[in-house]
Order: sequence, then C-alpha cells, then structure tokens
Amino acid sequence: MFLELSEVVKQKVIATTRRRLSRYPDVFTKMYAFTRANTARALGYYPYFLPMEDTQATEVTLDGKKVVMLGSNNYLGLTNHPQVIEAGVEALQKYGAGLTGSRFLNGNTVLHEELEARLAKFVGKEKALVFSTGFGVNLGVIAATVGPSDTLFTDALNHASIVDGIRFSRAMVSRFQHNDMVDLEAKLTKAHVDKGRLIVTDGIFSMEGDIINLPEVIHLARQYGARVMVDDAHSLGVLGPNGEGTAAHFGVTDETDLIMGTFSKSLAGLGGFIAGDHVVIDYLKHHTRTMIFTASLPPAIVATVMKALEIVQSEPERREKLWKNCRYMKAEFEKMGFDTGASESPIIPIIVGEDRRTFSMWRTLLETGVYTNPVISPAVPKGRSLLRTSYMATHTRDQLDFCLEQFHRVGRKYRLISS
Repeated sequence: MFLELSEVVKQKVIATTRRRLSRYPDVFTKMYAFTRANTARALGYYPYFLPMEDTQATEVTLDGKKVVMLGSNNYLGLTNHPQVIEAGVEALQKYGAGLTGSRFLNGNTVLHEELEARLAKFVGKEKALVFSTGFGVNLGVIAATVGPSDTLFTDALNHASIVDGIRFSRAMVSRFQHNDMVDLEAKLTKAHVDKGRLIVTDGIFSMEGDIINLPEVIHLARQYGARVMVDDAHSLGVLGPNGEGTAAHFGVTDETDLIMGTFSKSLAGLGGFIAGDHVVIDYLKHHTRTMIFTASLPPAIVATVMKALEIVQSEPERREKLWKNCRYMKAEFEKMGFDTGASESPIIPIIVGEDRRTFSMWRTLLETGVYTNPVISPAVPKGRSLLRTSYMATHTRDQLDFCLEQFHRVGRKYRLISS
C-alpha cells in the first residue's frame, strides 16, 4: 500500500514539474511530496482524526468498540449533562441554527451580552468579550494589544494560538525558558526600555499539566513595567476556590491584567473570551479582527455555555471529584514507576521519550480499550515525547482502575517500567 502511494506521489511530482517546464516553482510541490501521514497510516500508527461513532463523555466508540476516554478536555463532564443539552435545544428553537454574520454587525444577541456579564463577574473582572473560538481570542487579542513598537515575553511551552498571535502582532519576541522566573527576569532586564511590554503565558500548560508561577510573573511584571495576560483554557472550572482560574488560585486576580478562557473544555461548548478592565475590553471590541470579522457563535452554543457555567458554580462537588480522580491516577502511575513530569492538574503526561515507542504504546493501549493522545515534537521538546492523559469528574473508579491495569501491562511490555 505504501509503495503504491509513493509511486503515485512520485508520478504527480514528475508530471507537475514537466507541466511547468521547470520555469516556475509550484506551490503544490510540497503537498505531493508530503508522505509522513501516509507512512504512519500504512504502518498502523496514524493517531489523528479518528472517527468516533458515539461520544458518551468517559467512553467513546471507535470501529464498533468502546474505549475509555483519557484524551478529552471535558474536565467536569458537562458535555452530556441534561440541563446543558436542554438549554441548547431551547435556544436553537427560539433563535434558530445560526446568526449568519459577525457580532460587529448582525450577530450580537442578548444571550451573548448576558454570557459576557456572567463571565466577567465569575473571573473577577469589569468586562468580558466573547469570541467564536478560543484560538481566535489569543490570535486577535495579542495582535490588537501589541505591535512592532512593543516586546512580548512568552513562555517557551505556550499554546500554538499564542505563538500565532505573536506572529500576527509583529511585536518583538522574547521567549523565556519554561516556567523559569530567573530567565524571565533576565529577558525583562535586557529588553529595550522604550518598548511597551506584555507577558503572555498559559495558566495550566496543555501537554505537561503544570501551572505557571503566576505570583512571581506578576511581581516581575510590576517591577519591570509589563502587563500580564493569562490563558486559562485548561484552568477555567479547574483551578481557584470556585473554578475561576489561575489568578484566583493564587489570589492575584486584581493584579492580572487580562484573563483569557475557552468554552471547549470545562464549559462543554465552543468559543472563548477575554476579560479585563472595561476600557481595555471596549478597545479590543472595536479593534480585534478575529472577533469583528468572524461569524458570531450560534445562540444554542452560547446558551449551553451559560448553563455549564451555572453548573460549575452550583455544583462544586464536580470539581472536588475531578481532583480526587487526578490525585488517585497520578499517585498510582508514580507507584508503578511511570514518569509523570511536573503535572499538577487533570492533565497527567506519561513521559515516553522516543517517538516510535510513543506511537507503539498509543496503538497498543487503544487496542486494549484506552484512548490517549500521543504527543511528539514540536508540541513537546525533542526527546520528551509523551502520552497525554486527562481526566474527568465523571470517570468512575472502575474505569480508572481498568486504565491503570492496561497501562501497567503495556508499560512493562515496552520496558517503560520494570515492576
């Protein structure tokens, strides 16, 4: 199969080259020459775009077989909550399927503004602004906040949406070593004194599962005249006394200038928001291209997110159960001898190291009924490939014990653990 695909690719490249008579470069050449995905498919190691037939939160169906889901960001298990579904259905019937325009023009409803008010109050800020995607929040807000005359300081392991937002902004970039406050201070010290400064960081890092040292980031920001933006995609609903996020977790909400969050994790939907001072959010509302020129979130999604937020606030036991599951799994993994890195959250990586062994373990675990996410460079540093596992409040102890049993067996098979 792979040899046949390679021959097809080769012939297409030759035909394309002949057609162009070698006079002009063809922008499609790299596409015909791309073989990594086909190689992985042919070898049975392709782990992406798997078509799920049924998604019941803690279990999903693949090729007719149920597997336990340890690869979701559905931390509080709200995607299938009856009240969340009902809220979406009611909004769908009242407002229709979509708004066919951006919020800037015809896509703004009372639901959007009500959600913004609730979010701002929840995270402790004056104002919030809702976007259609979390990626669009970081891309647009960073680009609207800083530019070529500014310097942006970014953690080395920040999410791709932050990386792309920085590129879009054209600001001068200063990348500090992961969660290294000594290096951040060194970068701040060396930065040009005439340039504005913004520090952007994840709250919980999406692959390693550790938490930014936000109090020290803020201390350095105030000392060196910088503003601070925190991406709480994985922290909202998880960290803080009531799930408000990283700033609340550390008690530094007032000192954190911008708080970003998404709806596609704990809030069981799609989209995102930015929260801060009223004047700052009003500026972003009129200058952020990824909000102004993107179709508005459908009311049904807004309604489900609002209901999920309500449940986060009214059912703290969900967050307590989530943390109970996380502590149990991390302790059991480490007891077996697995390296879980510096994880402090519902994201628990199993450090494997080598790419091929990571994919092999992923496939074997999937065959035994455990769904994980294989992660290799550049999403993580080279030599630190891992299986990303993540947990929900709704995972049962039986499900978790089943997964531990499979991990123990597979870990020994691939000599990642010895006992």
